[in-house]
Amino acid sequence: MSTVHFEHLFSPLQVGPMRVPNRICETTNTINSSMTPGLIDEHFIAHHGAKARGGTGWIGGETWLLDVPMPAGSFDEVSLRGGFSSRFAAYQNPAFGESWKKFVDEVHDCGSVVIAQLTHLNACWSPSSVPVIGAQDHTPHMLGEQEIEFLFDTYARAAKVAKDSGSDGVEIHCAHETVGYSFLSPATNRRTDRWGGGPKERIRFVVEALKRIRKVVGDSMAVGIRVNGQESRKGGYDNMELREMLYYIGETGLLDFVDLDVGHCWGAPSYVPSSYYPNGAFRDFGKAAREDLSTLERKVAVLFTGRINDPVLAEELLKGGYCDLVGMVRAGIADPEFANKAQEGRLSEIRRCIACTRCIDEAAEPMTLPYTPLCSINPVIGQELRWKAEYKPAQRAKRVVVVGGGAAGCEAARIAAMRGHKVTLLEEGKRVGGQLLIAMKAPGRDSFEDQVYFEENELARLGVDVRLETRADIAAIKALSPETVVIATGSVPRVPDDVPGLDSPHVVQGWDVMLGKASTGKRVAVVSQEDYYQTPCVAEYLASKGKEVEVFHKSVHLGAEIQRYSIGMMLKRMEDCGVKIHLNVMLSAVQGGALEFVSSWGGKTYRVEGFDSVVLVYGSVPQPQLYNQLKAEGGKMETYLAGGAWVPRRLAEATRHGANIGLII
Repeated sequence: MSTVHFEHLFSPLQVGPMRVPNRICETTNTINSSMTPGLIDEHFIAHHGAKARGGTGWIGGETWLLDVPMPAGSFDEVSLRGGFSSRFAAYQNPAFGESWKKFVDEVHDCGSVVIAQLTHLNACWSPSSVPVIGAQDHTPHMLGEQEIEFLFDTYARAAKVAKDSGSDGVEIHCAHETVGYSFLSPATNRRTDRWGGGPKERIRFVVEALKRIRKVVGDSMAVGIRVNGQESRKGGYDNMELREMLYYIGETGLLDFVDLDVGHCWGAPSYVPSSYYPNGAFRDFGKAAREDLSTLERKVAVLFTGRINDPVLAEELLKGGYCDLVGMVRAGIADPEFANKAQEGRLSEIRRCIACTRCIDEAAEPMTLPYTPLCSINPVIGQELRWKAEYKPAQRAKRVVVVGGGAAGCEAARIAAMRGHKVTLLEEGKRVGGQLLIAMKAPGRDSFEDQVYFEENELARLGVDVRLETRADIAAIKALSPETVVIATGSVPRVPDDVPGLDSPHVVQGWDVMLGKASTGKRVAVVSQEDYYQTPCVAEYLASKGKEVEVFHKSVHLGAEIQRYSIGMMLKRMEDCGVKIHLNVMLSAVQGGALEFVSSWGGKTYRVEGFDSVVLVYGSVPQPQLYNQLKAEGGKMETYLAGGAWVPRRLAEATRHGANIGLII
């Protein structure tokens, strides 16, 4: 048990009329947990309610997208690029309010509070016809007076639904591709009427929206805004200007809280900071806002968010006066029970978010359909109801052998042991973790080791017999007399069989470079045929060692499967470390120091020379051989194939697959 004393984190806080039981907040995040579009269903309640049961005091749920004044003959627009322009919004359906009330009641039963966030996105509507984001050509319609009035009415109508359903607070989303943000920004608000001008004038839209909400809710609910601490685009506001605008808004006496983060949706910094960002990187912005607002007559609480995944760090921020409340969304996705575990002194049992951002990234741009929420390290996310129904102690404890200590193997062993089975895990390496042990060596990815620590701690706590540096074969498995065997032997790097010269001594695998098993010369060509993080991680690792790195990639841009919140930071890091990127080419031959390429889309060929080493990043191929041998022998053993040994995907898929096997043994 931990001896850490949390003096501030678990103390209550009065925010307007709302009493928050502790300082831990699930700020609003649209993870698309409802399986019933337009309603709050049992999946939504199970996902967000788990955080309330786990001790999170402030539950934000998912944003309410509001209706807009569509012109006659136009089509509604709902797009993955941030567009929502619809004549009808979910809150207008009486069934939505009824289902939201069920959610509120569930959260209240756990002792937590509920805040509803009201959002107008700006892909189609904005104060000026200026591209929503500098790097795009997504240009919205300029709002007229009647349209602005329409938007104010929607805030008021939605606030009434929130009030009638029992919500404790309501906030206007004024950050990141929203209409509220666009009015605050000098980059997107070029108006010369009363809605534009300097900082004191650009707040008028937000102030009027707050007034309309106050007319409906009075002082019966806490009212706040979510804002971006600074823009990261040319012509946008910096933190000093945001502080000025925030103070002017605070002076109106309309605010009870400010929900502050930093960044934007498509570049660096991102307001969903990945592992490439320090924990709480922009905490000083929270402290500045808190100090500014402390001089106002009406008390305004400051909620700060920005990659805070650890309760000890959250306590330090509160103790240091950086904020009054701490946003910990992804901490609660990785482990909905982390707050209770912290309060009970069980810090070693917390599954800490590794900041891979896949949970929020993929909710914004789904890779699979139908989409269900996921977490790379928590297999229950998006499957809460199924786990509640199916997770049961084993009817009879079996002897289980798991071969392979990667994500799939560890999760199979962990869940099986939790259910009462007697589990032995065989791992040929010196440590469990599988490919996490490679990923954590890349610059900015050290947080991936947190998941290795979690698995090590849990396997030890649950009494799993972990045998390291043990290479399993049929005889070794049979010697343990298992009733069930899980083969989680993972995958190995792919080597193409149609490229002459790959057997040259200066051609090596990216995994081997990262693990220190292979070295390179000064000038390195990284040849890539994968579209996620492996290539940039290998390239940056080499650059950090002083190598001159050039990437030759098969596709239209590096990291094509890295989504909106993370792609900007990855590309920025490639620029910052001097990696050169060549696109749309595939390796056709290695001839000494020369490389032959062919266009990915046509027949044109290219030749480059002068490289000392060639590093391959071609993805991986499964290793099911041991499983196939066991199946061929027959016998009475239950035999399962898990994770990358079946088909290489990503961490979340391996985690889920292994855990599912542990659930059904």
